[in-house]
Amino acid sequence: MIERYFNFKELKTNYRTEFFGGLTTFVSMAYILFVNPAVLSAAGMDQGAVFTATGLTAAIATIFMGVFAKYPFAIAPGLGINAFFSYSVVIGMGIKWQTALAGVFIAGVIFWLMTLFKIREIIIDAIPADLKAAIAGGIGLFIAFVGLSDAGIVAANKSTIVGWGDWSKPTTMLAIAGIIITLILFARNIPGALFIGLVLTAILGLITGLIPMPSEIMSTVPSLHPTFGAAFQGLDEAFTPQMWIVIATFLLVALFDTTGSLVGVAKAGNFMEGNTLPRAGKALMADSVGMLSGSILGTSPTTAFIESSTGIMMGARSGFASVVTGGLFLVALLFSPLLSMVTSAVTSPAMVVVGILMAANLANINWKDFPIAAASFLTVLGMPLAYSISDGISMGFVIYPILMVATGRRKEVHPIMYVLGLIFIAFIIIMQTN
Repeated sequence: MIERYFNFKELKTNYRTEFFGGLTTFVSMAYILFVNPAVLSAAGMDQGAVFTATGLTAAIATIFMGVFAKYPFAIAPGLGINAFFSYSVVIGMGIKWQTALAGVFIAGVIFWLMTLFKIREIIIDAIPADLKAAIAGGIGLFIAFVGLSDAGIVAANKSTIVGWGDWSKPTTMLAIAGIIITLILFARNIPGALFIGLVLTAILGLITGLIPMPSEIMSTVPSLHPTFGAAFQGLDEAFTPQMWIVIATFLLVALFDTTGSLVGVAKAGNFMEGNTLPRAGKALMADSVGMLSGSILGTSPTTAFIESSTGIMMGARSGFASVVTGGLFLVALLFSPLLSMVTSAVTSPAMVVVGILMAANLANINWKDFPIAAASFLTVLGMPLAYSISDGISMGFVIYPILMVATGRRKEVHPIMYVLGLIFIAFIIIMQTN
């Protein structure tokens, strides 16, 4: 019955192939279990609770993807959008993390309705592909910058604003070694390179005494109490002009990130039929379910993980592989004591490498078309310099319609882009007056 449901015969696959495909995907993206709590703890959230929320959210969304959409695509809280949550919204804007979670919940509800009524496709089509690529590439630079900064590789400098940090610090040297190790693993196309790099860096830290040895390997699953339902506590403060801009940014970033990842993974597995993805609505619905459940459990928005392509390369063709991946996330919740080993020196290599992978999107920008190039460049540059993903997006989305009108190309701009431009002008005004 399971074989028939997942179309094993039609897809020319079997249990063994799907199991190892799901296992490979899990190993490739398991780093998010440890990196996500580290990033969100910067916002003041409890690491243990976020660890559990991350694993449960990934399991729910990925299993939903496998059973409902029948694709071997995995979903979990994403890098980039979690950095926006912590560093831009909570730290940068001074918004409480409970209120930020409320923003994620509201965005999740809107996300679900947009998916249900196929509005997501309309917005995606309205935004130029160049700006979509710029957003993804800019987030890559921002993630890498945060990773380098947290590890002490770069630091504030009175003379040059930013410069190299003190590389003689043992923890900084550990981070540099971790980055080199992870880059070598990726360069040699080792499956699960991010996860293996994280593990090897942590082991090196244990050997050198820079990371304390955990008292145990397995334990009971950390309580969700500190974060579960906190989104509802923050709803009272979520309906402000500032928060609506935050919610809109959650929507936009999640929209582009998920769509880009889904298309990328689908192309890697030859699931595309022409320029469309069969059952795309069901695949997007899985992401909506992840975003809603994640906000309630206590984590930042979810996204489809490009690491799913590693499982596909191992032969995964059906949704059964996603069921395997989701199940492994549940098992992994028993290993929370390992969180103490995941310091900034351990997570920075993953953030730098993910940044490199996301920066590949910059190749898709038409740099010879100046209005497009200028809007894209300001989007990319604004994120790391302003230390804010939303600020970078606002710069690009405001300057794009202005330059297109100024060069007599207003008819090439979709009406939705003018609306988005006005929204981000309001965002800039609000941020400058607060």
